Amino acid sequence: MDFLLAETENNISLFNNYALVVTSVAILVTMILALIRAMLGPTVFDRVLALNMFGTKTVLLICVIGFLTDRTDFLDLALLYSLMNFIGMVALLRFSEYGSFREEGADIGSSVKS
Repeated sequence: MDFLLAETENNISLFNNYALVVTSVAILVTMILALIRAMLGPTVFDRVLALNMFGTKTVLLICVIGFLTDRTDFLDLALLYSLMNFIGMVALLRFSEYGSFREEGADIGSSVKS
């Protein structure tokens, strides 16, 4: 009876590994499609959206690889990458909208004197 239980657990583990590999391949395909969209996008905002999707898919891929290798520290890396992706997208959109990262009328290195 224990042999059947062990065999069932092995089959479930094998199925989970195959499912994660198929998921990884699907994520890689969508990442390639996002890069194609970033290259062919007619406007800047289409390209930015495609790059944001690429960053999100990268976070998903890091999480799936972490589950495949049983390394939970990959989740911390995925969280860090998602924060960097968010800050990068905000900076890119600000630069594409205003042409610089500074506020209008702000002088660099000036101090307030009373």
